[in-house]
Order: sequence, then structure tokens, then C-alpha cells
Amino acid sequence: MVVDDERVVELSEATAHIAHSARSDAGRVRRVNEDAMLAAAPVYLVADGMGGHARGDAASRTVVETFTRHIERGTTSTPERVLDAIHTANDGVRALSGLGEEGTAVAGTTLVGVALVDTGDGASFHWMVFNIGDSRIYGWDGRRLAQLSVDHSAVQELVDAGVIRPEEAERHPERNVITRALGADDVVDPDIWLIPAEGRQVFLICSDGLTKELSDESIAAILAGDAEHPAGMAGRLVEAAIEHGGRDNVTAVVVESTIGEADDAETTRDRRIEDTRPRPESGEG
Repeated sequence: MVVDDERVVELSEATAHIAHSARSDAGRVRRVNEDAMLAAAPVYLVADGMGGHARGDAASRTVVETFTRHIERGTTSTPERVLDAIHTANDGVRALSGLGEEGTAVAGTTLVGVALVDTGDGASFHWMVFNIGDSRIYGWDGRRLAQLSVDHSAVQELVDAGVIRPEEAERHPERNVITRALGADDVVDPDIWLIPAEGRQVFLICSDGLTKELSDESIAAILAGDAEHPAGMAGRLVEAAIEHGGRDNVTAVVVESTIGEADDAETTRDRRIEDTRPRPESGEG
């Protein structure tokens, strides 16, 4: 994989080699790119400013700036620090509300990402997956693409309830309505997963500008393709989304880590230890 950066993170009993490629583009329709991303070990994230609200670009930048201040680079973090960054970012996004020309405008953003954390038992390291909204994180094992996050959206709740089929969600009139976002309420409620960090693991973190243009099958085909593309895997994905229409801002971060010996028989999806489901909030993205 052509990478934008590669880092070595020393663990207590092993070394984590982490490489990533990352790209973001305004797309063919939007004048402003309201997406923002952070790709610096130990944390990788994407924030999609809510286009239906004022100051979406400022909201997503606030998330990145908050994580940059809270998370030390080049070493493992802790679940507590990551959660503190999320809640502080929510406070920062809420502080933007009312600062727009409309006077009462509400700023908001989605947030999805992964951070390498030490859970505190002296030898256990995990990838901490966190999600608020309908941006997504996937695991890729070289054969299968598995969505790890659960969309916080009106159509996802309809799919979960059996009211509509998954293939109908892309055409549903409420497909842009999300049920959770940073800035929507005083207290934010993120979904959290802890995945043991071991072997070779690959994550794709992306805004919905990618997944609205490309199916999971198309994304998997690109990830399985030429790893030496000049723009890297993230660049290939963003280019493909733009070629397919580019109707929204599109951002992708591909993270590949190797810790100890990779076990080809065990996949990222198999390591997932917790499941969550959306709970109603309000917002539109």
C-alpha cells in the first residue's frame, strides 16, 4: 500500500507497525469540504460536518483540533482519554451554535474512528472503535469487508425494525436524517467497541460521501486491487466515489497495523466483542 505515513509504536511486549493512507475531497457538487480527518498514530478519525446546519466545516475541524490536543502522538492512549476527547469535542461543537449569521444556527458533525489504547492490565492492547452518526468504519481481512460501526440514522432504524429492506435505504426520503451527532445535545452518547490489537489488521474509516457512491462490493474490489496505486488505497477509493458522481464531500482513511504474528485465520470481524444499536437523537447530515 502506498502510504502517507508509517509509524512504529512500542508496546510493553511487542511493536506495532502502523501505516495509513488518507484522502479528502469536496466532490463535484459541494463548494466547501465539511469533512475533516485526523490520521496520526495512535488515533485515526473522520468527522463529517452536518450539511443541513450552519458551520459544519468548523464543527468537523473542532473535532480534529480537540483530539490533537488530547491525544499524545506516537504512543498508545487510554479509553478514558479518548472518551474525554469525544465529550470535550461535543462541548466545542455546541459552543459554535449561535455563532453563524442566522444567530440561532446549530453546528453538528458525525465522528467515527479508531485509536490504539492500553486498557490498563499491563499487557492488553486494543483498537478502540468509536462512532457517532452515519460515517462508517470497516474491517478488511483481504477477502471480506465487514462494517464494524452501526449507522445512527433513521433508515437504519427502519431496517432494524424490518420496515424496509437494506437495499431500499439508499432511496428512502429520510436517508440523510441521522439520529445522533456531536453538537446535538449537552451529553453525547458514542458507540464503543474494543477489539484486541494483534496480528495484521486493516481498517477503513470514511464519510458517507464514499458509501453513498460505492457499494460494499465495490469498496472491497478496490481494496483487493493494486496496492501500489500512486494515490494509495484511500486515494483510489476517493477517486472512485468522485467518478461515480461525487455528490457529497468524500473522505477515506485506510489504516494497516501489524502487531506480532498475523493470523490469517482470524479476522477483524471475529474479534469484535460488543454490539450496539442506534438510540434516537436528532440531526441531519
